[in-house]
Amino acid sequence: MRFFDEGEMKVLGIISLKGGVGKTSTVVALGHALANKGKKVLLIDANFSAPNLGTHLNIINPEVTLHDVITSKNKIGDSICQLENFDVIPSSVFFKENFNPLRLKDKIKPLKEIYDIIIIDSSPSLNDETLGCMMASDNLIVVTTPDYSTLSMTLKAIKLAKQRRTPIIGLILNKVYNKNFEISQKEIEQYSEIPIMAVIPHDTNILKAQSKFIPSTLFKPKSSASKEYSRLAATLTGKREDRFKWNPLTNLMPKKVAINREVYRASYYG
Repeated sequence: MRFFDEGEMKVLGIISLKGGVGKTSTVVALGHALANKGKKVLLIDANFSAPNLGTHLNIINPEVTLHDVITSKNKIGDSICQLENFDVIPSSVFFKENFNPLRLKDKIKPLKEIYDIIIIDSSPSLNDETLGCMMASDNLIVVTTPDYSTLSMTLKAIKLAKQRRTPIIGLILNKVYNKNFEISQKEIEQYSEIPIMAVIPHDTNILKAQSKFIPSTLFKPKSSASKEYSRLAATLTGKREDRFKWNPLTNLMPKKVAINREVYRASYYG
């Protein structure tokens, strides 16, 4: 199966079938990084059962949510919250009516003409919410951490994506301590057969940013994590990394993750 799809990439689904891996903080940071590259970005909280994207950005009690759109109470444009760097469609924490998450694709379709890229924050469970995200997405990125319990769920998410034939750009390896008790990047790629596109170190500044309701890439733009999100955003917008060069004097080659990004960039953008 080919994961580097040459088709449209307007809607990017960020998925994980295990909570606590930092999926929502990744959505916020990557969205901000893409906005910094000059893209018009929309973030959508499609974690209908336990939404927290709004909480990350101090959108506490929105008048209109994605739930209202899915149930046809409101139009999609009414649910958009405009922030300084990007826009957000939050979901409702206390919505009690029945709804169909599989309607997400049709509801957000008009927005593809307005935004350069739409990022969907999915549910961390194997349910119709995750399926709705996959159906609505042109491409997927899977967030995982370097431990066996998370990797097993990552493999399950990849299998589901293959079944749905939604192309996977790659993995974001999050909360990395660089300790010998962690699964190595090489092993993760071997098990998953998916390239790692970004390695985000464990960083308490990401938690501090959440306490201030701002993206970690805004809170500490020069941190290792922020720079990695910026490099991934550059790749997704077709820009080659400045550091992707072989230095004949030191004989140092780029890291594997940088090579993965360049392979994707060259495959998608030529």
